[in-house]
Parts: sequence; C-alpha cells; structure tokens
Amino acid sequence: MDSAAKDEMQPALPAGPEWPEQERAERLARGAALKWASGIFYRPEQLARLGQYRSREVQRTCSLEARIKSVVQSYLEGVQTGVWQLAQALEVVQGTGEALSQTRGLLQGISKSSQTLEALREQVSQHKQLQALSQLLPRLRAVPAAVAHTQTLIDAQRLLEAYVSLRELEQLQEETWAPLGSLELPVFQELGLLAEALGQAVEAAAGAAGQLAREDPALLVAAVRVAEMETGRTTHLGQAPRDWRQRCLRALQEGLERVHFGTSLLPGPGALAEWLEALRVALPAEMVTAEALVAPCCPPHYRVVQLWAHTLHSGLRRSLQQLLAGPELGAADAFALLHWALHVYLGQEMMGSLEMGPEADVSQLEPLLTLENVEQLEATFVAKAQASVAQWLQKALDGEVAEWSREQEPNTDPSGFYYSPMPAIVLQILDENIRVTSLVSESLQRRVHGMALSELGAFLRSFGDALIRFSRDHLRGQAMAPHYVSYLLATLNHQSALSSSVSILQHNWVASGALASVEAGLDELQRRICRLVLEALLAELQPLFAALPSRQWLSSPELLEGVCEVTERFCRDFRRVRNPAVQLLLAEAERAVVLQYLHALMQGRLVCRGPDERTQAAERLRQDAAQLRELFLGLGLEERAHCAPVLLALRELLNLRDPMLLGLEVASLRQQFPDVSEDHVSALLDLRGDVSREQRQAALSSLQAGPPPSSPTGRRALFSLVLAPAPALSSCLTSGSCAAPLPAE
Repeated sequence: MDSAAKDEMQPALPAGPEWPEQERAERLARGAALKWASGIFYRPEQLARLGQYRSREVQRTCSLEARIKSVVQSYLEGVQTGVWQLAQALEVVQGTGEALSQTRGLLQGISKSSQTLEALREQVSQHKQLQALSQLLPRLRAVPAAVAHTQTLIDAQRLLEAYVSLRELEQLQEETWAPLGSLELPVFQELGLLAEALGQAVEAAAGAAGQLAREDPALLVAAVRVAEMETGRTTHLGQAPRDWRQRCLRALQEGLERVHFGTSLLPGPGALAEWLEALRVALPAEMVTAEALVAPCCPPHYRVVQLWAHTLHSGLRRSLQQLLAGPELGAADAFALLHWALHVYLGQEMMGSLEMGPEADVSQLEPLLTLENVEQLEATFVAKAQASVAQWLQKALDGEVAEWSREQEPNTDPSGFYYSPMPAIVLQILDENIRVTSLVSESLQRRVHGMALSELGAFLRSFGDALIRFSRDHLRGQAMAPHYVSYLLATLNHQSALSSSVSILQHNWVASGALASVEAGLDELQRRICRLVLEALLAELQPLFAALPSRQWLSSPELLEGVCEVTERFCRDFRRVRNPAVQLLLAEAERAVVLQYLHALMQGRLVCRGPDERTQAAERLRQDAAQLRELFLGLGLEERAHCAPVLLALRELLNLRDPMLLGLEVASLRQQFPDVSEDHVSALLDLRGDVSREQRQAALSSLQAGPPPSSPTGRRALFSLVLAPAPALSSCLTSGSCAAPLPAE
C-alpha cells in the first residue's frame, strides 16, 4: 500500500486545546527571562549591550524551537503510525467478526453435531492466533531493531525519543497479549531491561540536576517529563506501576548530597575550618542555582527550593554527626564548628539570608547540632584549650625561671623598674581565650573563664613553688644566683603587674567574687616573695644583732650603724620595685629589723648595773629609733608605717627612776602594744637590773589589772612575733601564765 493510500486511511486528529505543560513551561520561561533581564539590565550601562543580548536570545529561541519541533514531529509520526496500525487491526477484527457470525449460524443449525466440532474449535482458535501472528509478524520482526534503536537513544541521552520508542514496543506487546492467549513472546523479553535502563538514565540525569541546569537544561527537562509521564501511566499486563517520580526525587537528593557530602569529601584532622568555609560559599550558590535554574525545569509540585534546602541541611547534619562520632576534634576544629553552626550557618550569609524566599521553608529545619553535640564540643574545646593554656603558661614560667640564674641583672623598663613581659603574656593568653569564645556562646565563655581562673591559680602556685626551689638551691649552694635578691624583687614587680591587671578578667557578666581565689593566690605569692627577701636580709643582719645589747652598744652607735649600712645597701634596689609593693616591702624590712632588735633585747645579754647605765640604755634606744627612722624615711617608707617608735616606748620603761611606778609604764606599754606578754615585760625588767621580786610582781599584775587595751588602727603585731626567753623561777609570779608550783617547806 502506497503512502497516499495510507494517508487516506489514517483518521484526522481532532484539534484540541494546547498542551498544558507547554503553557506552564512558557510561563516559567517568561518568568525566568524577566528575572534574568532585570538582573542583567539593573545598571544603566548594561543597556548598551541590549542589542547583543536580543540577538543572542533570538538565536537561542530559534534553536529551542527547532529542537521542540523535531521532538513533536517525531512524536506525531509515531502517533500516525499507531493510528494506521489500529486501522489495519480494525479491518482484521471486522473480518474475524464476520467469520465468527457465519460460524455461529452454522453451529446453531448443526447443534446435534456440536460435540464433534470441539476439535474444530481448537483449530479455529489456533487459526485465529496464527492469523493475528501473521498480521503482526512484520512488526514483530522489527522489534529487535527497535529495541537496539531505543538502547541507542538511551545511550545518546535522547530520553524523550527513547521513551516514545519504548512505549511503542510496550504497546505492541499489549496488542499481542490478548490475541495470543496471554502468551509471552521471547522477542519482548528485553523490554524489562530496556525500561530499567531508561529509568536509570532518568535517575542519572536527575542526580546531576545542578550541573545539567547550567549546561544542558533540555536533558534535565526531558528526564523530568519522562518520569512524570511514566508515573501517571497504568499498565494492562499485570506489571507493577513504575513510580519514576519518586526515583527522580530520590536521585535529586542523593546527587545533591553526593556532590557536597560524599564520604571522600569529609575533612580530615585540622581541615575542618577549610571545609566549613568551602560550604559557606558552596551552599548559598547551590540554593541560587536551585531557585534560578533547576526550579524552572521541574513541575511546581517538586518544590525544588524547599527540597534543596532540606536536602542540603540533612546531608550537612548527617556529615557533622559522622565527624562527631569519629576521633575527638582538636580545639581549633571544635571552636570553628561551634561558631560556624551557631552563627555562620544561620546568619545572613547562608540560611538566614534575606534573598532566600519562603519557598525554602528554613524555619522547619532541625537544629544543625543537638544540645548534646554542643555540650560535647564545648567540653572538648575547654579541655583542649586548658591543656594548651597550661602548656603556654608553663613555657612562660620556664622562660622566666631560666633568667633568674643569669649573670646580668633583671631587665628594666624606661622608668628604671624591674620588668618582664611574662605577666602581660600570661594575662594576654587568658584574656584572648575568654574573648574569642564570645563569638560562640555565653555558656562557652563562662566555661573558658572558669578554666582561665583555674589555670591562673595553678600558675601562681607553680610560680611560688619555683621561687621556693630557686631560694633553696641558692641558699644550699647548689645553684648560686649572682643576683638572687634582684630577681626576687623583679618577681615582686611581676606579682604587682598581675594584681593590677587581673581585673581585665572581671567581665560584666562575671560574679563579683569570682576572682577571690586568684586574688588570694596573688596575696599569698606576694607574702612568699617578701618572706624570701626578708630572709635574705636577716641572714646578713643576724651576725650584727648577736652583739646587741652590750657594753659597747651602750657607749657607741657603731653596732647600729653597721646594721643601718647593711640594711641601706640591701634595700638600695628596692627603688626598682613599683608602688604599692615597695611600700609593703620597706615596711616589712623595717619591721624585720625592729623585730630583730627586740629579740636581741629580750635575750638577757645585758643587765644594767646602775642608774647611769639605765640612762645610757634609754638614750641608746632613743638614738637607735631616730637612726632607724631616718634610714627608712630616706629609703622612702611612709612614716605612718614605721615600727621603730616601739623603741621609744621601751625607752620610757628603762628611763623610769622610781621602780614603784613600773606598773603604770607597763600598763601604758600594754595600751600601745596589746600583744606584749609577761615574758616580754619580765625580760625588759631584767634589762633594768634593779627590780625586786615584789616590784616585778606588781608590774606584771598591772598587765591583767589594767583596762583592756585598745587596738590602734593599722598597728601590726610586734611582740607576739618575738620569742622571749622563759624567766627564772625566782622571777615568776605564783599565779599566771608562767607560774610554777613552789617546793613545799
């Protein structure tokens, strides 16, 4: 039959409404074009290139129209072929119907011989199958070639054409199913594999949706259309429906996760920050691609922007969980992840961007990190940071300790004070660790603040222990330090620098008493340094005080002059200590000298032989007090902090001519110095040399009988720190703290 006859037999296709998908595609294309044009020509200078853009778009439109016409023409040709084949089948069916009518009439006429026609019926049935097979044979012979052609189309990614060809083959299979009595022909066995190959091709195209939307959007559109057409089709051969829409959506998600969160893409140790920075750039770009390029290629019910946002979020969340379940992160990685997840990811640069419309529906996303994850990361960061801070502080302390044995004196600042950068380094390390955590959360900042105070306390204890070892090794001669005292004074400046600057750790959100333990540690360190300095001073003064008091002391000021010379030479470097530490150190030095003086007086080395010697002793006390006052005023000690006036009070006790009035002087001494004891008074009375047992008892009784002593503000303990020798039994009272039972007569 020629083509003209075939065209005459083919029924004309009724004109119908336009394809609804075409209208939607046109609207989406127009919307995308308007959005693109508004972005391109937003600036006036871009209007000069309007002609170039117009000609480029005309060429692109012509190309798209040509491709669409080609696809539609191919589709129409297949439809025409199918219509012609249906017409042929109609003729066959009509002929068969006439033959069956004739056969039915014959069977009614010969009902008695119907049983003998069973074999004939079988023959007729076989004849019908053979007749149908003979009519379909030309088409069946073309099936292998059509299968190969369809596979070629699939390999060439011509998915729409491949789908049309596959549908023609499946339609032919359906046509042969009933006439052949549900007999499955071997020629159709490859259709299942062919359909699966096409489904895999659709999945592959959907899995590369982002790339195809930029490079070959027609292929993506074809894959989505095939999936949609196949999802809405019903089969008549008992086959399960092929839900390619779900396969397509699943492939979109898996492909997106594979691009950004594949196992091979997870960062290794130390590379987390770079990985997060790459995601900060890549994920917003992926969302822009989804909204501008991928969404126009897919039906609206795909909700591409929301699908992209939720897929990226879930993939990122799963990747972070894998990282947290693996080896413990370092401090830098834990901090970077906390800051990125709590601030960058939800910030304006990413999911909180104003450009991300309501289609993304980011408000429904789960937190990127759970509370347990945040707790784990904060604990990891604090532990790692604590180890690092402890290491840095130990290095700073080791470097400082190493300088104490140098041949050179400590470094000084432009003002002449001993100086070391160690206090500034210590506080800078701690403060930077606290301040940087403000970028993450208040809870982490509070944790790091507590850690910093703990490490500062441990550092101060280590500092004090290092000073003790330094002093012990020096005094034992194991490691002599050429400038032992100078470096002790330098450490006092370090303590002062820490005390004056530790307030930088007192942030507004910190409780008022949070630094109490650190301040107590600083005070303890200051006391320890002062004690070591004073021990060095006393080591030089004790040989001089061994000859005091004596007859030479009564007649000559040379002994105290020697003490003053040694003290002045020792305290000369105190000028390199900053206030208020220098005042404290001078006060403690003056107090130590006075205590040594008092201790020497209490040892009973001298007993005055008469009024003249008592007068000499009293005058010597006055001159020594004046000399000590002049010495420490010259060194810079404020007068209100002097302890030497105690010698003037003792002078009055020695200068008293009438021993009967000693009780008044002792009571006056108790009022000025409440810590004076009976042993001290008894030792001073021994120094007078003219006090009888009764007079001693009366004087000592005045300590208890007198009014309670008042405690002058700022008056420090003196006598309680002086160990007085125990008085002889003959000098003791029969009652009191030093009383002892007398033997019975």
